[in-house]
Amino acid sequence: MAALPPPETIDLIGNEVAIRWRDGREDYYPMDKLRALSPSADNMGEADIFGRIHGADPRTEFPGVTVTGHEMIGRYAIRFLFSDGHQTGLFSYQYLREIGDALRGGES
Repeated sequence: MAALPPPETIDLIGNEVAIRWRDGREDYYPMDKLRALSPSADNMGEADIFGRIHGADPRTEFPGVTVTGHEMIGRYAIRFLFSDGHQTGLFSYQYLREIGDALRGGES
């Protein structure tokens, strides 16, 4: 699979992150949903050598948490800065597209 190019634009609009991709697709992500789906070890936990997950945040919802900024990481990911101080999750472009698909109900 070819690597996705970086987004054309990323805007914080109300309680959503709006991403316009270079292929013209636009996705709108609720900020609290992005926080819940952060792929960080703080959020998802880490597996030990036996496959047991440790350190996962038990919360599945983060009401009121907003995105306060973002950083581009290389040519493959975005780090979102959240109002609760969380900032360790790297959202690959592919992962963001998958989240966008899920928010659309599976439609690409």
